[in-house]
Amino acid sequence: RRPQIASIFKIRSKVFNFVSNFFESRKFISINTPKITAGGVESGAEQFAIDYFGKEAFLTQSPQVYKQMFVVSGLERVYEIGEVFRAEKSHTTRHLTEFTGIDLEMGFIKDENDVMDVLEDLMKYILAEVKKNCKEELDVLNVKIEVPKKIPRITLEEARKLVEKKGKKIRENDDLDSEGEKLIGEIIKEKYDSDFVFITLYPWEKKPFYQMRSPENKKLTKSFDLVYKGVEICSGSQREHNYNVLKEQSKEKGIDIDQMSFYANIFKYGAPPHGGAGIGFDRLIQRMLNLDNVREAILLPRDPERLTP
Repeated sequence: RRPQIASIFKIRSKVFNFVSNFFESRKFISINTPKITAGGVESGAEQFAIDYFGKEAFLTQSPQVYKQMFVVSGLERVYEIGEVFRAEKSHTTRHLTEFTGIDLEMGFIKDENDVMDVLEDLMKYILAEVKKNCKEELDVLNVKIEVPKKIPRITLEEARKLVEKKGKKIRENDDLDSEGEKLIGEIIKEKYDSDFVFITLYPWEKKPFYQMRSPENKKLTKSFDLVYKGVEICSGSQREHNYNVLKEQSKEKGIDIDQMSFYANIFKYGAPPHGGAGIGFDRLIQRMLNLDNVREAILLPRDPERLTP
């Protein structure tokens, strides 16, 4: 009943449609993947275990396995807007146990820059459409939308050096923490007049087994994060499509992909170079509308304490 709250969710509803319109215009095919799975592939994220007719199953951490499967099957470009679950006891303004993800995967890419190009166009499109179609709601919320002309791309190493100049020390193999992301957001805004920045080449040590390593430096991956107004809203990479390399990489991470035969088999017979990304829909809305907490961008949020209504 409060105009400010109603405006948030009217904009969110329209953004959902803008995302679909964008992907359909780029010849992506909408998919729906299972939310009950036999196991996860995302390293570092705990899983919600459930009883599935006497078998152990898990709520999905990511549609990663399935979207790669559909790309290799011949659909080539796929996307999904769906729920994702992470059993992490995080009490922050950006973490949830259940969130909405925008996932995309695309085949026959040259490298990870092709994926970043699509994401850059997506962000420009969404913000331009919100600016054009949500004037009344934006006025109620007192939000001004800035459509980026070009999103800068810097390496994680470059980002570390930039924040170190501001007094923030990041260890060599560590990602930027929330303070580091906030700082890099401020630096990029000042340097490039951009609310967005792609940060690239993350350490292999910290990334999932399916990401492709950089040929120039095997300690790095052909990966990226997208930071929006000082908060990471998206992660992506080029995927490893060579079965033998993928098998070795999974062993390094303590995973045997042959135990996921449905996944391993799609690479045994040849897979095209491909890549993709996952965007936090709720974080995107939060950052766009300058909300203090990601929970404000969700009608009924779920966190370690909240289970009702």
